[in-house]
Amino acid sequence: MKLFLHNFLKGDKIIWIIFIILCAISFIEVFSASSLLTFKSGDHLRPIGTHFTLLMAGVALAWVIHNIPCRWFNRMILLYPIAIGMLLAVLFIGATTNSARRWLEIAGIQFQPSELGKMATIVVVAFILSRFREGEYANRKAMKFILWTTVPMCALIFPENLSTALLLAVSVYLMMFVGRIPTKQMLKLTAVCIIGGALATTAMMTVPDNGWEKIGLKRVSTWKSRITKLVDQTEIPAAKYDLENDGQVAYANIAIATSNILGKGPGNSIQRDFLPQAFSDFIYAIIIEELGLFPAAIIAFLYIALLIRIGRIANQCDKPFYIFLITGIGILMVGQALFHMLIAVGIGPVTGQPLPLISKGGTSILINSIYIGIILSISRYVKEQKDKQQAEEAEKQAQVQEAAITLLRNAANSLASEKETTNSFERNTETSSPKDAEEKE
Repeated sequence: MKLFLHNFLKGDKIIWIIFIILCAISFIEVFSASSLLTFKSGDHLRPIGTHFTLLMAGVALAWVIHNIPCRWFNRMILLYPIAIGMLLAVLFIGATTNSARRWLEIAGIQFQPSELGKMATIVVVAFILSRFREGEYANRKAMKFILWTTVPMCALIFPENLSTALLLAVSVYLMMFVGRIPTKQMLKLTAVCIIGGALATTAMMTVPDNGWEKIGLKRVSTWKSRITKLVDQTEIPAAKYDLENDGQVAYANIAIATSNILGKGPGNSIQRDFLPQAFSDFIYAIIIEELGLFPAAIIAFLYIALLIRIGRIANQCDKPFYIFLITGIGILMVGQALFHMLIAVGIGPVTGQPLPLISKGGTSILINSIYIGIILSISRYVKEQKDKQQAEEAEKQAQVQEAAITLLRNAANSLASEKETTNSFERNTETSSPKDAEEKE
C-alpha cells in the first residue's frame, strides 16, 4: 500500500496531505452550510452531491496535472488571450449574480473568467521574469512587459470584482519583488500605486453615485458603503441595526461570538440558516462556529504551511520559470485565504472572495486544484533532480572508492612483488655464498 501511494501520489507528500485535508473540510462544512440551499430545493443530496463531484473532479485534475512534465507549463501563456476574450464577453453578455456581472455561461455551465484571468496573468508574469534576467536580477525591460500584461487584466476585472483585481495586482507586485526587479523601478511603481490609490479613493468617496453609474461603474456605491462601514467604529444599537443590508457581517459576528474553543460541533451551526452565502463568502465564520477557535486556527496554519512548503520547493528549484510560477501561485492562493479569513472575522471590508479549496464554487475549486497540480508537478521535478544528483554523486563516490581500492590493490601487489624479488635475491645470495668463498680461496 505504501509503495502504491508512493508511485500514485508523486511530488511533495506534505502538499498532498494539506490538499486532501482541505478537501475533506470543504465536504463537511459545505454540507453543513448548504442547509438553506437544501431547504429551497427540497433535495437533501443535490447541493452536497454537486459539491462532492466538483471536489473529486478537482482531485482528479490535480493528479493528472501533477503527472505532466513541468516544461509544458510555459505553454499556458496561451490562456491569457482566451481570458481577455472571456472577460470582454462578460461585460456584454455576462450573467448577473448578487448584483455583480461576473459569470459567463457556456453550454449551460456558469464559468467565472476572472479565475482564469488570474491564473493566466500569474503564468505570463512568471514567464517574463524568467526570460528577462541579468544574472540574479531582472532586466529593466521586465517591468514594462509585466505592466502591459497585468494592467489590462486588472482593468477588465475590477468594474465587477474590485477585490479580485486588487488581489491579483498585489500578487504580481510581490512576484516582481521576488523576481528582483530593479529597486528604482519598484520604488517608482510603489509611489505611483500609493498616489493613484489615494486619488481613486478620494474620487470614489466624493463623486456622487449617479456619476459613477453614468460611466458604467455601478459597483462603486457598494464599495463606498463597505469601506465606510469598515472605517466607522460607531456602535449601532441592536434595534437599529440594518439586517437587510448588513446581515452578512452581523450573522458572521454572531457565529464567531457564540463559538468556543471546540465549537458547537460539525452540522450544529445556527447562523448558517441566516447568513447569506454561508457556504462560500463566509464559510470561515461557519467553521469557527462549528469547529471552534483552535481548529479554525489550525486551518489558517495549513495555508501558511502550504506557502512555507512552496517556498522550500522554490528554493531547491534550478529553473527561474518554475520558481516564479509556484511563488506566484502560493502568494495568490494563501493571500486569498487570509483575505477571506480577515473578512469573516470583521477586519476587512466585505467582498466575494471564497476560501480556496473549501468554499463552494465550481470555477474556484477547479482552478485551485490546477494550482495544486502545478505545484506538485514542480515538486516532483525538484525531487527527481535531487535524486538524480544524489545518484550521480553516489556513482562518483563509488568510482572514487573503486579507484582507491584498485590503487591500493596495485600498491599491495607491487609491494608483494618487491618483497618476493627481495626474498628471491636473498635466497640466491645465501645459496651462492659458499661457492664464492671457495673461489676466493
